[in-house]
Amino acid sequence: MNTRQLRHFLAVMDLGSLSAAAEQVHLSLPALSRSLRALEDALGVPLFDREGRGLVPTPYAHAYAQRARRMVFDEKEASRELALMRAGELGPLAFGMGASLAPSLLAPMVMQLVTRAPGLRVRTLVQSSDVLFTALMREEIDFFVGDVRMGAHDPELLAEPLHACSFAWFARAGHPLAGQRPVRVGDLVRYPWVLSGYADQAVLTRLAQLYGLAQPLENHFAVDTTDLATVRAMMTDSDALVPGTDISRVVEVAAGQMVVLDVDPPLDLALTLGIIRRAGRTLVPAADRAFAIVRRFFADAAAQIAQQHRRT
Repeated sequence: MNTRQLRHFLAVMDLGSLSAAAEQVHLSLPALSRSLRALEDALGVPLFDREGRGLVPTPYAHAYAQRARRMVFDEKEASRELALMRAGELGPLAFGMGASLAPSLLAPMVMQLVTRAPGLRVRTLVQSSDVLFTALMREEIDFFVGDVRMGAHDPELLAEPLHACSFAWFARAGHPLAGQRPVRVGDLVRYPWVLSGYADQAVLTRLAQLYGLAQPLENHFAVDTTDLATVRAMMTDSDALVPGTDISRVVEVAAGQMVVLDVDPPLDLALTLGIIRRAGRTLVPAADRAFAIVRRFFADAAAQIAQQHRRT
């Protein structure tokens, strides 16, 4: 038995088709069949029932698949660790973050990383935390910055909480509602709402509960976009309103471009952001610098938010 046979076995398990698996692992059908039979002989159990021209996993296959994945993962990690020792800081670093963080964190982070290590190849993914979680588990990214609940109860993940967000309604400076205390839902609905980034369903549900809005809540938004340039243009050049986290607008509020509205009832939601990565995965040395950049960003943002609160 070897990990090559395990990869053949897992390809059939994942794809459910001998022909599709053969194409993925670049083998002929007879060669793949021989590899599977050799693995069965080594293990002493049948992994697949042959039904017609198809294969059906046996209970042995389902029980063995998780351990097979771990063995393949460990072999890849062993080779990867040796390669990193040889290459120093050359190599790839892939990470993701939510859309609300990207405008203020992503570009400075990438610039600092590649300036320090020109041989580094950086790849980024901006998406919701659930999509980033899937990408992490598929080993498409090395870590992501997002909702730490995604890794709170998974023993294969490490989650480092860094910032407990609060939520609020934001508008441009000089908006007709900017000086009003308090702002009621009847005041909010007089202006277009913008749904910004990748909205969490729990956030939308709570919005509906707080303000007595009919579902689906998306129907109450004039604009639903993941394009942050469009969101910024809507907020600075119109009377549009955007609900979001304190950290998503900290730069614009600090610059006096946007304000936090005094809405009653307030948007009583909570979200903790941080770094989520796989336990036991060896990362390039630049990952530690990436983590330091993220930690410093959240510390600076928290200080700015606290200062803004003292002014109001």
